[in-house]
Amino acid sequence: MQRALSTYLFKSRRLTPALLAEIPQHEIPLIEVFCTPQHLDYRNRAQVSELAMWLRDSPLKVHSVHAPQHTDEYGRPETAIDITEAVKSKRVAMVDEIKRALEVAEMFPFRYLIQHMGVSSDPFSENASIEKSSDAAFSSLEELKLFAHHRGVEILLENIPNEMSTCEGLLTFLQTTHLDLNVCFDSGHAHLHEGFSNAYRMLKPRIRSTHLHDNNGKDDAHQFPLAGSIDWVDGMELLRSAPGQYPLLLEIKEAPEQPNVWDEVRRTFDRLEELKPRNES
Repeated sequence: MQRALSTYLFKSRRLTPALLAEIPQHEIPLIEVFCTPQHLDYRNRAQVSELAMWLRDSPLKVHSVHAPQHTDEYGRPETAIDITEAVKSKRVAMVDEIKRALEVAEMFPFRYLIQHMGVSSDPFSENASIEKSSDAAFSSLEELKLFAHHRGVEILLENIPNEMSTCEGLLTFLQTTHLDLNVCFDSGHAHLHEGFSNAYRMLKPRIRSTHLHDNNGKDDAHQFPLAGSIDWVDGMELLRSAPGQYPLLLEIKEAPEQPNVWDEVRRTFDRLEELKPRNES
């Protein structure tokens, strides 16, 4: 399986050619670009053009782009971009914001846009029922799917910690709406709800990309795999059961105390690839 890295690891830093140039030096050929104003300001044509020029002659390829989750760099709740927003005028503005991120594909190509439905830990209370949220999400995604298709991009829904976007919630939504969409399997979010193995088996036919990270089963810590409580022996056996379909894509949170993050990235990939099924141990 190919190695890939999300630039979420550097999201507090501006994404520059110099930063990107470090990645292929560590035998990582693919990236997912994380959209947030202080990292990749997708509205800043000068920044996007600079990256596009560098990528044109680079061995590094953009596998996917993570859709923006907030309109500001601080991630304040009032700036959340939520495609399940019930108020149509607000939802239209949020869909337009995601379209701006999709327009990046006109400057440098990528295959997938990773999209959340709702926000993490959203219970969808009496003010936003599942039915209303589902209708809003359907309207948003129908429009975004067409916009993305014209730019050679496929939208993938990510399993996240809210009622609508658990694995069961995603499958119910897709079966009910008949939207022809696939998913990005997030290991850490699965571990917080259904468990890695159960979640993977539920979503397997629709998985087209991954977000691999670990946690203690309670907090969405985005730790390096093998640093938390996920069973990665079983996890890797499952991931290998669909060879060639998607890369091992690490989505790790920044850790200022990490002395040499590149050593840890390389060591994590090596350890995951060396894991053997229990019946072969």
